[in-house]
This record gives sequence, structure tokens and C-alpha cells, in this order.
Amino acid sequence: MERSFQGAPDELELSSLTALTPLDGRYEQKVKELRPIFSEYGLIRFRVLVEIKWLLKLSEIDEVMEVPNFSKDARSFLEGLVYNFSVEDAREVKKIEKVTNHDVKAVEYFLKQKLDKLLFPLFQVIEFFHFACTSEDINNLAHALMLKEGVNAVILPVMDELLQAIFKMAKENAHIAMLSHTHGQPASPTTLGKEMANFGSRLSRQRRIISEVEILGKFAGAVGNYNAHIAAYPEIDWPRIAEEFVRSLGISFNPYVTQIEPHDYIAELNHSVIRFNNVLLDFDRDIWSYVSLGYFKQVTKAGEIGSSTMPHKVNPIEFENSEGNLGFANQASDHLSMKLPISRMQRDLTDSTVLRNMGVGFGYSLLAYRNALQGIKKLQVNEARLNDDLEQTWEVLAEPIQTVMRRYGVPEPYEKLKELTRGKAVTKESIRKFIEGLEIPEDAKSILLKLTPQSYIGAAEGLAKAADS
Repeated sequence: MERSFQGAPDELELSSLTALTPLDGRYEQKVKELRPIFSEYGLIRFRVLVEIKWLLKLSEIDEVMEVPNFSKDARSFLEGLVYNFSVEDAREVKKIEKVTNHDVKAVEYFLKQKLDKLLFPLFQVIEFFHFACTSEDINNLAHALMLKEGVNAVILPVMDELLQAIFKMAKENAHIAMLSHTHGQPASPTTLGKEMANFGSRLSRQRRIISEVEILGKFAGAVGNYNAHIAAYPEIDWPRIAEEFVRSLGISFNPYVTQIEPHDYIAELNHSVIRFNNVLLDFDRDIWSYVSLGYFKQVTKAGEIGSSTMPHKVNPIEFENSEGNLGFANQASDHLSMKLPISRMQRDLTDSTVLRNMGVGFGYSLLAYRNALQGIKKLQVNEARLNDDLEQTWEVLAEPIQTVMRRYGVPEPYEKLKELTRGKAVTKESIRKFIEGLEIPEDAKSILLKLTPQSYIGAAEGLAKAADS
């Protein structure tokens, strides 16, 4: 085989330097919490959990006399297979899979080997591993448990950390006036805190929607009708047993399925994450723009280099990295959302390989959240620059002036202010002169004369302070 360039080895040992994707390479330390959950090891571990829990459930069904109630020691042994499941155990399952060429059957055989040489009663029940199950009974619950743990234990806490950082910015800067830019042009002032509060509020809503997505599971056999269950034990209410079992895992039960749980909830979850990510992407771009305008300075770190040729530069790279990684996250999540709910007839296998990539979208999302958090920590408000921009744009007071003129019946107020301000240099003096010449009550005139671009912020300060209430 011809090498790609002179000196490159034909084979490389897998490491953070040789990993195919940056999630397992360059960014390994930033997403490592997801590896025990969404990796191949994680999938096998959750499959083992489901198989063990199902055997224990069978032991509790009076009609299934062939699986007796387990002693405390026997239950402890079985539960230990789950809680002590190691990477070496996963390697053993993979060795069995090389023979079976079937990943779920390999888990069943692995567990049978663990019980085969044990004393009564465990060795007598080995054929009740995977009883009446199709592979997807095990897989769909394993995937559900992966998503539940990944979202609740990793993703939501980092989302909350991000929200706390943004709401902190909102409150600390609630009073700091800032020129707005609609269509990229100067517009009515706001406050820096209010603009941060907008993002905090939007992200909070999407975070809540994510947390409310109902994670579903099925356990109904080869085509969703309990065919094999009823053939073996016709007297048992298998739909009730299946629901009890699925709910015992902390997962909601889906009674109407084919061979697979139809994955609609996974689409809902990923679409919800995409919406959260899109709001954060909007935040990243706005912060980038505010840095560009000089509204934020960035705290420098000793030894860091912004440009290899321009020594003065301190680039907003954290927000740029966040934006770029959100793109990868959303592409992966979108494919899961669009593909997984579609399966030919009672099932096809196209979902299997796609589901193995569940961790990709979450991995890039987690990376993006931490990029943004790191960027926020480096921001320093440049009040002088904010104030300077406001001082140069007295024309923004055209809005309140013409609005007050409307109240007091002054004809053509909009047109008069348009003539005064549009395409012309507007100063504090020209605005004051215009106000003094208005035929409106003196108290209204006094209020307008006290207005400045810095004070014309409406309810922005209060809104910013109340944003996380």
C-alpha cells in the first residue's frame, strides 16, 4: 500500500493524536464525560443492564415458575455484573461478537458464560436471558438510557452553567446604556444587560423544552405484539408487564410500536437541541460583533498569541469556535431527527448505524457550550467605547421627540424629524434647538430636554434585572 507521504506509518495506534475526529482527539478533555455514555462501551454496558433487569423482572412474575425468586446474594451478583461492568468486559463481548457477527446476541452469550458455572439457582435460568426479546427490545432501552444519562447528567448541567453566566452578564450590566443596531444602523438605545437578558430568556425556554421531552421505550417483541410472550405464557398480561418493566428503568412506555420504538422522541429531543444551539449561535455572532465594535475588551492571558504575524491581536476565538462547532452539532442532530422516524414497514436496519452516532451531536454541542463559557469569562465591558458611540448619535432621540409631538397634536411630527435628521449631522445642540422651538406643554418640553442617548433606555434596566425571575 502506497503511503500518503514519506515517513507516514501504515498503521497508527489510536490515541488523542491519531483519532479520526477531533472529539476524540484535540477536544477529548472537553467532552470526556460523554465517552462512558455514548461510546461502544456505553452501549454495551446499557445492554447488559437491560438484560439483567429483565431477568430480575421475570423472577418476580409468579406465573414464570421456571425463574425462581433470587436470593439476596444471587440478586447482588447479577446487579454486580451491571455496576462493575468494565472496559475489559466490553472487550470480551466484542470477542464473542467476532464469532456471532451479532452485537446483541454477543451480550446474551457473555452473560450466559458468567452464569454457566454457578450453583443453583442461577445456572438454571441462563436460557431466560433475552427471553421473548428481539434485539431492538434491548437496544431501544439501551439508547433511551444513554440519552437520559447523557442529557440529564452532562448536557443540561452545562446548559445551566451557560445560562447562569449569561444572566450574570445581564444583571451586572443592566444599567449600562448601549446603542442598538437594527439593519446594522444606529437605533434606539438599549442596555448591554438587556441584550444579554434576551439571550438568557430565549435559551432558558429551549432548555426547558429539552428537559420536558419524554424519553420512550418499548418491550413488545419482534413486531410489537408480544407474539412469543403469549405463545409461552398465554395467561400473563404481557403489555402490563412490559409497561412496568420499562417504567422501572425511569423511561416512559410506548405501547404502539413495530419491531422498533419509532424514535419520534429522539427527533423531538434533537430538534430541541438544535433550537437551543441556534439561539446560542445567534449569541456567539452578536458577541463577536460587539467585540468588533469595541464594546467588549478581552482579558489577555500570559503567553497567548492572537496572530502569528500581528502581535496586537486578541481574537474572539472562543465564540468563533463555538459557532463552528454548533454547525457540526446541528448537522448531526438534524440527520438523526430527519432519518430516525422513518423505517420501512415493521423495520429496516438504516436506524442502527445512525443511532451509533447519537453522541456526535451532543459532543459538538457540549464543546460549543464550553467554548462560549470560556469566551464569556474573558469579556470585559468597555464603557468608554459604549458611551462614545451614544454620544455620536443624538439622532436616536428623533423617535421620542416625534412620539411626544404626536401626543400633543403637532402636525407632521415624523416628517419634521425626518427633515431634521435624515442624512444630516445631528448634534446635541441641533436637537435641543429643535425641542425648544416646539409648541408643546413646558413640562413635556422639559422632559425631552433632559433626554440623552445614554438615558433614553426605556424599561431596559428593569427588564434585564428581572430576566431570570
